[in-house]
Amino acid sequence: MVASAIGPAADDERWLRRAVEFASANVADGGGPFGAVVVRGGVEIAVGQNRVTRDDDPTAHAEVMAIRAACRALGTFSLAGCTVYSSCEPCPLCLAATLWARADRLVYAADRYDAERAGFDDRRFHALLGTDPATWPTPVYRHPVPGAAAPMDAWLAREDRIHY
Repeated sequence: MVASAIGPAADDERWLRRAVEFASANVADGGGPFGAVVVRGGVEIAVGQNRVTRDDDPTAHAEVMAIRAACRALGTFSLAGCTVYSSCEPCPLCLAATLWARADRLVYAADRYDAERAGFDDRRFHALLGTDPATWPTPVYRHPVPGAAAPMDAWLAREDRIHY
């Protein structure tokens, strides 16, 4: 595990064990082997388990589910002051979700190689993001159209916009 800028916290192991317990329980319940816990000030705010196959939702990863639940519980889109604990190294989707949520820290137990051994292609996606998008299996390209920036201009014109 890569140490965070703030370093390990005294209760990291406790919360990681909880995330791993949720992951194991999810496997026993027919779900994927991933669990996550969002904690603020030593208090559990929300948990999430991988629900991709159960819900037919490719975005229903444990960290995303925990982030969604934590934001609902706290009534905000920002998880500043929170730590996201994950049973496994987050895939790029979950890493991006954690960054967008502005969590203070992200701490994980197993890594992408453990996920790969279990048949998950997280490592492939981590590697893919470092390559030229023109070589990706799903074509990704920009096609500008007239007025494409209009929504951004409308956003900037709003005096009551919420900054994030």
